[in-house]
Amino acid sequence: MASFVFRRLIAAVIVLLAATFLMYMLVALSGDPLKELRESSAPNKIELMASLSQRLDLDVPPFFRYFLWLGGVGQCFVGACDFGVNVQGLPVVILLQQAMGSTLQLVTGAQIIAIIVGLIVGITTALRQYSGYDYTITFASFLFFSLPIFWVAVLLKQYIAIGFNNWLSDPVIGVPIMIGISIVSGLLWMSLLGGASRRRWITLGVATASTLALLAYFELTDWFTTPSVGIVGVVITALAAALGVTAVSVGLKDKNAVRGALVTAAVGIALYYPMTYFVFRSMSLPLFFALSLGAVVVGGAIGYFLGGRDRWQSARTSAIVAVIIGVVVVIDGHLLYWNDYVNSSRVNGRPVATIGSTTPNLGGNFWIQGIDTFTHLLLPTIAIILISFASLTRYTRASMLEVMNQDFIRTARSKGLTQRTVVVRHALRNALIPIATVIALEIGALIGGAVITESVFGWSGMGRLFQNGIDHVDPNPVMAFFVVTGLLAVIFNLLADLLYASLDPRIRVS
Repeated sequence: MASFVFRRLIAAVIVLLAATFLMYMLVALSGDPLKELRESSAPNKIELMASLSQRLDLDVPPFFRYFLWLGGVGQCFVGACDFGVNVQGLPVVILLQQAMGSTLQLVTGAQIIAIIVGLIVGITTALRQYSGYDYTITFASFLFFSLPIFWVAVLLKQYIAIGFNNWLSDPVIGVPIMIGISIVSGLLWMSLLGGASRRRWITLGVATASTLALLAYFELTDWFTTPSVGIVGVVITALAAALGVTAVSVGLKDKNAVRGALVTAAVGIALYYPMTYFVFRSMSLPLFFALSLGAVVVGGAIGYFLGGRDRWQSARTSAIVAVIIGVVVVIDGHLLYWNDYVNSSRVNGRPVATIGSTTPNLGGNFWIQGIDTFTHLLLPTIAIILISFASLTRYTRASMLEVMNQDFIRTARSKGLTQRTVVVRHALRNALIPIATVIALEIGALIGGAVITESVFGWSGMGRLFQNGIDHVDPNPVMAFFVVTGLLAVIFNLLADLLYASLDPRIRVS
């Protein structure tokens, strides 16, 4: 394996060298960076042109200028990266660091959510092949896959941002809309769970009634004005997570895993009030990460000590339950400060932002800043999720259908294994092999596609850095963008190759 990794790294270096050379030449020969100064009427334009030529080494032919740039990049191996300067004379390394943080903040959460949702929906559509649910998801996937992201972004601005902000001034749902949403929810759950005719009708009735009751509760309590999860919501979520995650992970017949998950849920419920009224008041980013790590460790430890013979499976299950409970409690912590954020002078009752990454001069504590980050990330994240989700869902569905028709799946069923075991332990593991390649390519494409997303939403990240470099015929910012994107593509493709061997023991590397 070490030899394989070494060979792949050598090949990646050669590919990156060829690609960066081609990109540098294309940018350098695409125009004249001195054009604006030549057409300027400034009295000192000769001095300005000479200064810019010196900064960008314009007196050196592009072929040799590339190797000057490459020499600066090569200093990264000794911890002194030098990507040159842009047309304004600012170091590109500093600009890249700022842009990378902004772009990674934008795409990381969106990609994680898209992968999780895409895999889940793709698996369920494969298991419910040719059902109404399958046809609906297939139609939606092809629709979102064919839509350009800039048009999706405009629709989100109009109906999610402007429309929702207007609705918040008088948040009334209305009986017809409540009934319509409840029926759609019931049909979705009926199609998703499937089963015999009697079971489908029961699912439809229960899901419709539950959704209608929840919406009525929101309406009667004016929930959208003063939102909160509360202890009741935490209890329901904790118990549902304990039973649901255990059912999917190891099955409810494993009493030790069920016990560990329920104990984890009980611990999370018991810590709700102490965390809300004591710890959350002095919350900071380091403390938040420490508590997050602590939740995973405590949940895993509970599952491990109560897991019996399958300790590690129980530990994994309890850790996931702890993460879900922690997410719900953190959401409730943010909702406690929702009114303070919405009614602040900088937000002025319109919380969903349409442009930028932060509200200027907002101030506030950890929770206020968290809400502000969320409201600015909401629209671009949804846009990225919709586009990525469409392709991941289709690939996952196709891969699962192919695996489910294999002989080893029929053998597993003939041995009397449960549907959960067949799907989770046998089919899914093999279906993930081609999906790993798709995800690796998606990540590289996502960073590259950030140019359009950031332009629409006014996000100052790597896309803006790339666009400015193209506009000013400045190769240095463009190359910084290209190097980061290329490295991510190479690294994630290498990780995908290594993941193959982990998912399929038959794969061996000579």
